[in-house]
Amino acid sequence: MIHALVTVAVVAIARIAERRQTDWPRLHLMGVMVIVATLLMLAHTLEVFVWALAYAIVGAAPAGADLVYFAFVNYTTLGYGDIIPAESWRLMGPMTAMNGILMFGWSTALLFEVLRRSYDHLASIAAPGGFFSSANRGQPTGAGPGARSGAGCCR
Repeated sequence: MIHALVTVAVVAIARIAERRQTDWPRLHLMGVMVIVATLLMLAHTLEVFVWALAYAIVGAAPAGADLVYFAFVNYTTLGYGDIIPAESWRLMGPMTAMNGILMFGWSTALLFEVLRRSYDHLASIAAPGGFFSSANRGQPTGAGPGARSGAGCCR
């Protein structure tokens, strides 16, 4: 639910950013990406706190354990193993890790989509010959050996 709410916020931010004209397209792109990445990191941190709360409610960790640390280690699949869950709750760690992997994948997809859309928008409003113009995107035009080999695809 947290990630879904943040996704809606990120999409709204990306749409607002698309409507803005800018004289500084690189700064604009960096600003959008920093805002999106920050929101996603906050979402992940909040999700870890929810897992820590769940651990506290069910008593999944030994007494005196740092539940936020334990949740972070599981969520990020770091797996130090220095805190061992209570026997009856052993599967909560892998469930937390599975959730973390899914949420990081979701975040990666969202970041990539915002980057792609922002780049496409900036290319659509770019001055000819500018950094974001389609002439500088290095896409093969069709015929010739470069089109099939991929030569010049990533300038």
